[in-house]
Parts: sequence; C-alpha cells; structure tokens
Amino acid sequence: MKHAYIFLPHRAGKIITFAAAMTRLELNILGCGSATMTPRHQPSCQVLNVRDNLAMIDCGEGAQLAVRRMGLKLMRLNHIFISHLHGDHCFGLPGLVSTMALLNRTNSLTIHTFKDGAELFGQMLDYFCRERPFEVRFNVIDTHKRVIWEDNAMTVTSFPLVHRVPAVGFLFREKPKMRHIIGDEVRRLGIPHYAMNSLRQGQDWITPEGGIIPNDQLTTPADHAISYAYCSDTKYSKRVIKHVEGVDWLYHEATYDDSLRIKAHKRYHSTALEAATVAREAGVRQLILGHFSKRYLDDTILLNEAQTVFPATRLANEGLTIDLNTI
Repeated sequence: MKHAYIFLPHRAGKIITFAAAMTRLELNILGCGSATMTPRHQPSCQVLNVRDNLAMIDCGEGAQLAVRRMGLKLMRLNHIFISHLHGDHCFGLPGLVSTMALLNRTNSLTIHTFKDGAELFGQMLDYFCRERPFEVRFNVIDTHKRVIWEDNAMTVTSFPLVHRVPAVGFLFREKPKMRHIIGDEVRRLGIPHYAMNSLRQGQDWITPEGGIIPNDQLTTPADHAISYAYCSDTKYSKRVIKHVEGVDWLYHEATYDDSLRIKAHKRYHSTALEAATVAREAGVRQLILGHFSKRYLDDTILLNEAQTVFPATRLANEGLTIDLNTI
C-alpha cells in the first residue's frame, strides 16, 4: 500500500481523533537518553495516552519493544510526531510500522514530520512494508509555529527549537472543558434534558415564564484543561520560553550539567540549569528533564542542579508513567 502526503490546515479533518472526554491523560516515557543508546537509557520516545488513544512523540530505536514492555496497545497508536531528523529521534519508525503490518493493523497511521522525513520514510516503508494492510499518511510540517493537528478535544501545535537541523517542539493542549451539571438542582427546577448541553457551555437557564436562573446556580466550574510541551533537542533560547509560557507540564532536554555549558552550546543542546531556567521564566507548573548524555551513571546531578532554580522538577526514566491530571 502506498503512503499518502497530507497538508493539514489550521482546522484538520477528523482522520483519527482523540477522545472527547479527557478522563485519562498519561505520559509514558519509553526513552530519555541522548544520541548513544546505553544499558540505562533508550533513545528519545514518549507516548501520550489520551483515554486509550495513543500519540507517540519521537520514535527512537527500540520504540516498538518499549511499547510492548510498557503494555501499551500498538493498535491504538494513531499519530507519531517527529521533532527532527536525527537518528536517535526517528530510527525506530520503520521497524514499528513493519510490526504494525505484521499484526494486520487496518487503521491509518499519521506521521507528522518534515518534508525530507516524509520522502525518506515513505520510500523505506514502500520498500520494506509494501504489503502493509493500512495507509500511512504523512503530515508535512515545518519550523513555523502552527496548529498541526486538532479535534474536538485537543490541539497540537508545533513551534521552532534551536538545533543543528530544523527542529520543533510540540504543545499538546486540551480545549476548554464544559461545566458540571448540579443534578439535584436541575431536577428540582424541572429543567429539561435538552438544555443540559447549553448549561455545560455556561449559559443561564431561561424559564418558560421568562425568568433567569444564573448558570452558577446550576453548574460547577469545568475541570482544568491540561497542557503539555515537549522540547527536545534545543539550545537554550528565550524564544522557546515564549512558546511554552504557562504550560502545566514541560519536558525539556537536559543533556549536560552546567559545567559543560560550552559543549552544550556548541552541540546546540541545553544544560539542566538552562532547562530549569526555561521552566521558571515561562511560569510552567512542572518540569521533566530528559535526553541525558551517556556520560552520567547517575542522573541525580542533573536533577539537583535544576532544582536549585526550579524545585518542581523530576527526572524522566524508561518505564515511567505520569498522570498529567495531577498537577
């Protein structure tokens, strides 16, 4: 089966949508190492679980094995977002798609990547997986900030990073949620069922006699809409701070400790201290460090350094699952 190229406008068609009810929002860390795979860390790969609809963020070597180890369902993986075309962020893609074909997947798969990536991986998949029973769609992205995917519950925005090759971060943001109905009150007032949706949207109730019952008497506030930003790989940049301002959760690369800042800058990477500075200046709520250099046998040095600037910091680690609803 041939691959397809798609260019999604600001409001994308609903090819495969995320679930509308955001009762489950989990981040699974499959790999958080840098370029060289080690016994401690796999290359970059994450899976965002939105009520059992899965989106993969980067696809480093060994991604499919990590998916199995974490008990994630490959058939529910419908989107893959590739931040840039360095091998440690995309070498796992051909094997992953091949395994999906062997498992007789039928749903289409959308891969969000740069034009060069779409052409390269399109050719590889057509050669090695030409008999696959499902369609692979490539949504071609660039380094401009824009919404690259959305459905009725979530938007995914790409934004430019500062790296040796074109690279983007991804911002996953839930759309505003609806208010909660106070069941006893609406039943007491005899408000009909057809009015529930307008009440959830914040509208007052107009009685048949023309009276107004304020919405806050009938509903309670909506749940907080969660936001998650992924930044890997990038040199420290005030531009990145602007793009992740106010997010609930930020994953930011921390390849080196600050004693190696010069090396980090030459290689267009960040230190843990710089990642923490981004989190502090952007006013985020929680910081997750990742993309660790192979030189560290204990990543605690990076955590300790970051927490001097931004205490609400934790380390990524293979097999870690974070409930993003717990801020």
